[in-house]
Amino acid sequence: MANNQYGLGIVGFGGMGEHHSRTLEGNERIKVVSVCDIKPERVQRGQELGYTGYDRYEDMLNDPQVSLILIATPNDVHKDLAIQALEAGKHVICEKPVTMNAQELQDILDVEKQTGGVFMVHQNRRWDNDFQVIKKIYDDKLIGEVYNIESRVHGSRGIPGDWRHEKVHGGGMMLDWGVHLIDRIMVMVNEKLTKLYCEFSYVWQGECDDGFKLMLTFESGRTAFIEVGTLHYASLPLWYVNGTEGTAVIPDWSNKGEMTRLVDFEEKDAMPIVAGAGFTKTMAPRGEGNVEKLPLPVVESDVKEFYANFIDCVEGKAEPFIKNSEVMHVMKIMEAAFQSAETGQAIHFE
Repeated sequence: MANNQYGLGIVGFGGMGEHHSRTLEGNERIKVVSVCDIKPERVQRGQELGYTGYDRYEDMLNDPQVSLILIATPNDVHKDLAIQALEAGKHVICEKPVTMNAQELQDILDVEKQTGGVFMVHQNRRWDNDFQVIKKIYDDKLIGEVYNIESRVHGSRGIPGDWRHEKVHGGGMMLDWGVHLIDRIMVMVNEKLTKLYCEFSYVWQGECDDGFKLMLTFESGRTAFIEVGTLHYASLPLWYVNGTEGTAVIPDWSNKGEMTRLVDFEEKDAMPIVAGAGFTKTMAPRGEGNVEKLPLPVVESDVKEFYANFIDCVEGKAEPFIKNSEVMHVMKIMEAAFQSAETGQAIHFE
């Protein structure tokens, strides 16, 4: 295309597909040129925005203006759409979860290798500012050596009333949110996972999990607790992170949290307190001056880096920010989480 731009076709022009089109407005390297959807009203929506509209995927793949395909459909058709695009000579961005299981992902990667195309998964929540802040706290040891991480999202509206509550399409909160939260923990901790235990909730009495609790244990003994819930009218913090020298809390997506950092572990004037019907020194709060409250570090992040990196990979100029080996690792962790929930047993992972 003109000005060294790549033409992008979006297959699946629902909420996420249109979100991509808005994010890419004004992008110098990628230009959305067409959309494809099985629903006529979504094809019409794409046409209203100035894109060529297709109701047949084969027609989009035959469009000479389209060199990139972005897949934003229900999860169960990702594999076939990705393989078709790669075999048609296109480079592919795929929404998450990339596939229904690890074997389907391997099938795509085999075709990627055969065709020489670039296949990348849109793990966009690596660019969430709350995660970037926690990762900096972790990497820079701003609260000492982190030994436990709690990451959660709570809502009160149940599973969306679309394909996300249907098992055949890959619905449920593990595949919808777990794929993000697990991915971020694995990127940040970056060490061998040794054990996991998972419990699913079915409060809404549907066929898909409407929430889960997942405990991860790493080789160093470090732990991470991930929780997703859809029937919480008062939410616990997005992040609650404990280190040997302090605690970091981010209550919600506003990022108005703080760090509480230790000044002197051996507090000389520690006083026991009356606690309920008992008496304790162990759980007594630290006195004034024994800990300090600090603002969270400031970290800038921009998800548009994802698209720039994708084009750099297409042109052979860079390594992918989101490696397919990392995506495969997360898929296998989710499969182990399903196994743990089904058996009620901890899974020794690696």
